[in-house]
Amino acid sequence: MNLRQKTAEKIIGIGNFSILFFELLKNTFFFRVKIHHVLYQIKFLGNNSMGIIVLSGLFVGLVLGLQGYYTLRRYGSEEALGLLVCLSLVRELGPVVASLLFSGRAGTSLTAEIGLMRAGEQFSALEAMGVNPVTRILTPRFVGGIISVPILCAVFSAVGVFGGWLIAVVMIGVDPGAFWGQMSSGVDFREDVLNGVIKSCIFGLAVTQIALYMGHSAKPTPEGVSSATTLCVVVSAFAILSLDFILTAFMFNN
Repeated sequence: MNLRQKTAEKIIGIGNFSILFFELLKNTFFFRVKIHHVLYQIKFLGNNSMGIIVLSGLFVGLVLGLQGYYTLRRYGSEEALGLLVCLSLVRELGPVVASLLFSGRAGTSLTAEIGLMRAGEQFSALEAMGVNPVTRILTPRFVGGIISVPILCAVFSAVGVFGGWLIAVVMIGVDPGAFWGQMSSGVDFREDVLNGVIKSCIFGLAVTQIALYMGHSAKPTPEGVSSATTLCVVVSAFAILSLDFILTAFMFNN
């Protein structure tokens, strides 16, 4: 395959990705999805990812509290540890790490599931019965993923703050009043919390769309499905990190 053919395939792939994305947005905007289908996907994608989110958030909070304490102690600012932990989680680590974990846990599951359904010609069977597979199969998963990721990011940040409190106050002995006081006075809802929520929503949309497209465009073979699943993780990670930089630069400039 020469360079011209590879370039043409990439352009066609971008076009198919955009067509699928706008079709999913149209179905979501006009409520062409049943609520119980969405609720099932939230349970499948979000609830089943809760274990790894909680465990990872706890240990990230523990590490932040430990590292932050020994760093701030050099400058006699241990009382700002709560603020450091909370801002690190709410602004960056919560949305980014939770979205990366979601892409590895739920995104790959979506890609493999859709890819196997296409390999088993279930999409063709739905089309033969007059059912639009994008509306019936992909849209509930799209909406469920967008809703699940912000919730998981919030849980990750909350558990991370608890981990920071556990290591700082309970184990090291930082004053609890200073820990919570600095956090409550230094964290701004609009500039910190709301920006983190916006990031998590955009990350959820990107990861879910990438996972669905990879499964929808996978070759109907075992090798094609496995390759699409692997590519889903790589592309999702790149999308999350690049979007994080763009959103952070935009938010700080405004």
